Amino acid sequence: MLREDCPSQLMIHLARSLPLPSNVTRPRIDLVVFVVNLHNKYSLQNVQESLCHVDANFFLGKVCFLATGASQENQCSIHHNTILKLAHAYRSPLLFCDLTTKDFQFSVAQRLVRMLQVCAGHIPGVSSLNLLSLMKTSEIPSLEDL
Repeated sequence: MLREDCPSQLMIHLARSLPLPSNVTRPRIDLVVFVVNLHNKYSLQNVQESLCHVDANFFLGKVCFLATGASQENQCSIHHNTILKLAHAYRSPLLFCDLTTKDFQFSVAQRLVRMLQVCAGHIPGVSSLNLLSLMKTSEIPSLEDL
């Protein structure tokens, strides 16, 4: 993501879980990305435990889920529908990807930078509240279809 062309300063903070330490000064947080490794059931458990530490206002367009390892569904410990339901429950966008492939890495980085630009208010006329509706595609089934 840091290699992507971005007109504003891009800062990324990685954390294994939440809450973040409160005694640290940090810049404004514009986007929280929860990464779930579909090959590790503890990854989902960690995300679920961390979700309760996120302020409810962030779920108004400033949270997304990134499910890695999606191309090897036969090796997944977590079913795709489980992640779809989680993202739907929090009304947050979900990206499936395989970070072992350079093309996917590039594509995901571009999408995350674009989402971050929207969440930070750098895209005129587009609000982070519209992010979920902007990302909907015909490939993602509705919750009723699951």
